Amino acid sequence: MEIEQFFRKLGEISSKPLFALSGTQVTLLSVCIFFLVIFFAVVLSFVLQRALKRTLSSRFKKREGTLAAILRLIHYTVVIIGFGIGLQTVGINISALFAAGAVFAIAIGFAMQNIVQNFVSGIILLVERTIKPGDILEVEGTVVKVVDMGIRTTLVRTWRDEELIMPNSIFSQSTVKNFTMRDNQFRLGITVGVAYESDMKKVVEVLEKTARDMPWRQPEPEPRVLLQDFGDSAVIFGVYLNVDDPWKQRVYMSDLRKAVWFALLENNITIAFNQIDIHFDPPVTEAFTGLTKIK
Repeated sequence: MEIEQFFRKLGEISSKPLFALSGTQVTLLSVCIFFLVIFFAVVLSFVLQRALKRTLSSRFKKREGTLAAILRLIHYTVVIIGFGIGLQTVGINISALFAAGAVFAIAIGFAMQNIVQNFVSGIILLVERTIKPGDILEVEGTVVKVVDMGIRTTLVRTWRDEELIMPNSIFSQSTVKNFTMRDNQFRLGITVGVAYESDMKKVVEVLEKTARDMPWRQPEPEPRVLLQDFGDSAVIFGVYLNVDDPWKQRVYMSDLRKAVWFALLENNITIAFNQIDIHFDPPVTEAFTGLTKIK
């Protein structure tokens, strides 16, 4: 008898209206059902992601960033669908709720313009997949590696192992250089100036050999040495070769500069620096000579 009264009392408490939303009485039971549906959607999303990751990991072995973006998009889709089903389950008409809150939503949209902008940008990035986790980017002059992409922000890491949280609107509204969008091939280059008195044929031969001897370069295409400019104090050459890891370009450029430096020194080729020659007109020269004689 006491157990029956307990369940009757529990039923009365759970069915007692807490508040009204869009003309629908919300009870404790409906709230529990709503959260239960959301929990089920999150669990379903987790199971789907694990299953798809196991199934597609071999196909996306060299494109892990693409697979991560797909899984994240599936997660948000399942959770949003679960949220809608949860509202319908408790008897709330979604269309009526949206209509009732349209004015409020517009006001919130203006007040939270940047957040909404970043949210929409995050959805666009996940759908287009032009930027994926693992990509090497140059954003506003800074080279970064994408660690994780969220619906509002993206976590990136710099060369100094600094982790930056960047709003997604930066990637959708500014010019972003993606070094690994289609592949990891990257054309790396440095410049060096030699004296005008140098044997230019020998300079080209030394630079080409130095570039070919770099152990980390890609075999194709062949390195190229270009005469880039006739400077004020030096003839400027550019040395270019391909690598397969843009993230290490600073280290590679340092290695190439050091190799070029020692190769030119070994071959007695002068690395030029800025020099200024001053020529005096005859009257000025005579005046200096006169001052010297007075001393």
